[in-house]
Amino acid sequence: MEAYQTQNRFLNSEIHQVTKIWRKVAEKEKALLMKCAYLQAKNCQVESKYLAGLRRLQEAMGVEAGECSELLRQLIQEALQWEASEASADSVVLSPISEYDEYGFLTVPNYEVEDLRLLAKIQVLEVHSHHLLAHEAVEQPLRERWAALGELAPSPEIKQLLRAGVPREHRPRVWKWLVRLRVQHLQGPGRYQELLSRGQACKHPAARQIELDLNRTFPSNKHFTYPASSFPDRLHRVLLAFSWQNPAIGYCQGLNRLAAIALLVLDEEESAFWCLVAIVETIMPADYYSKTLLASQVDQRVLQDLLSEKLPKLMAHLGQRRVDLSFITFNWLLVVFADSLISNILLQVWDAFLYEGTKVVFRYALAIFKYNEEEILKLQDGLEIYQYLRFFTKTICDSRKLMNIAFNDMNPFPKKQLRQLRMAHRERLEAELHELEQLKAKYLETRAAQGPAVPEGCTSEDEGEAEP
Repeated sequence: MEAYQTQNRFLNSEIHQVTKIWRKVAEKEKALLMKCAYLQAKNCQVESKYLAGLRRLQEAMGVEAGECSELLRQLIQEALQWEASEASADSVVLSPISEYDEYGFLTVPNYEVEDLRLLAKIQVLEVHSHHLLAHEAVEQPLRERWAALGELAPSPEIKQLLRAGVPREHRPRVWKWLVRLRVQHLQGPGRYQELLSRGQACKHPAARQIELDLNRTFPSNKHFTYPASSFPDRLHRVLLAFSWQNPAIGYCQGLNRLAAIALLVLDEEESAFWCLVAIVETIMPADYYSKTLLASQVDQRVLQDLLSEKLPKLMAHLGQRRVDLSFITFNWLLVVFADSLISNILLQVWDAFLYEGTKVVFRYALAIFKYNEEEILKLQDGLEIYQYLRFFTKTICDSRKLMNIAFNDMNPFPKKQLRQLRMAHRERLEAELHELEQLKAKYLETRAAQGPAVPEGCTSEDEGEAEP
């Protein structure tokens, strides 16, 4: 018996020693992985600066001929080429940059203009660098907090977690909960299938426009461009079902992108359909997607007021150069940045938007301009500013910085102010539209009283050709 006890103590001691060794190895492995991530992030930053240097050299040299310009062109071409095989062959690469992101979007859009492709790759390197550096400090603790949550319920903690962004593995579950909070009074058993059956029995007037827009949905996303992908057909069914769900709207350009984002995250057709219903019927104001886009026009005027209040220096700069921001921002609000931001930042915006509503969209619209304010102020020509504004949202790579600007720097941001601005601008816009309708009616009445006016020597189409 004593021998067994001695053997047991020996085995326990051995297990204790092995456990200590295992812990040390695990800690060392974690430290090495963190160091590897840090070094890879620094490598991305160096490569980004190298590409930015090439771009500045290209701008300085212009179209000058010579060996130097030819060498520069070769260096830029090499920099723009993807070397996926190199990444897969290198066993020590911790997190290689892939051609597509986790939701199927091209990480470097295939722009026709070489300079834009170069800028896009610089931005990808910056995003990857921020991701690697933030993984242990920010993303891992955030994942642990989401994993520790039990049943989801509205609370200040949930609000803060949603603003910080939902980890990808938790996002489908969280979005389904957010959507259910908004549409549970509209949902009924078999409702989606009922709408699909109605669409099969009778062709909706919007069906043709939906089919045309399917091919325009996210051309940079492999799920909507690969011939074998099921996403276009599923998106088609979601949009047709919505056209029967809401006959007052039927279909409006932009709904395809809202539904596509929902489908990419939720994957299930019916869940994507109810997400679209939640956005159009419970989050956005009425008439946002109507034929007149009345509420969308109102929100553009509201955004102008908020920009003047929060960023007066920038608005004065743009006003002096007669830059109309609505050419850029109208689409931002209509599709909740679906075309404008890279996917990891876009979906972080949507995480908060689905919970808090349209105030989040205004916060981020202001934050985007604040994030790039210094760069815009450097531009002096109106055309140059418009060209920059076309793609500048894609240069945003630090999601934490943007979030802090949106939810801290833009404070105070009371709901009451937003509601009052909307009411005031809606009244003005409706009065303007009413005045235009009166002018139109008066013009048509005058023309009808005058009768058809045909200049001497001319014949009207109704008279036909004169006989010879």
